[in-house]
Amino acid sequence: MNRQRSLRRNQTDAEKLLWFRLRNRQIGGAKFRRQHPIGPYIVDLVCVEAGLVVEIDGGQHATEVQADSLRTSYLEEHGFRVVRFWNNDVFAQTDALLERIREMVSK
Repeated sequence: MNRQRSLRRNQTDAEKLLWFRLRNRQIGGAKFRRQHPIGPYIVDLVCVEAGLVVEIDGGQHATEVQADSLRTSYLEEHGFRVVRFWNNDVFAQTDALLERIREMVSK
């Protein structure tokens, strides 16, 4: 729980922006949680009811491809769909990303 709290307090600007737009059931009535534990991982954002994990990746993820792949495999094996967005896309294409998330939670 302490790690979750720390991650919530130290969110990136991209995480803050997306959280602000997803919280309080603003997208298709879906309830999102932030910095939520699933097994050994803490995911950026998740809608448990829709089985959707939203990960927001910064530049460090370009060198963490294998770790991200293992994480995604684990989440998919446990019934989640995973969508990843780059930080810069969150800022440059916010509405398009939100529309994609809306489509995914309604499936």
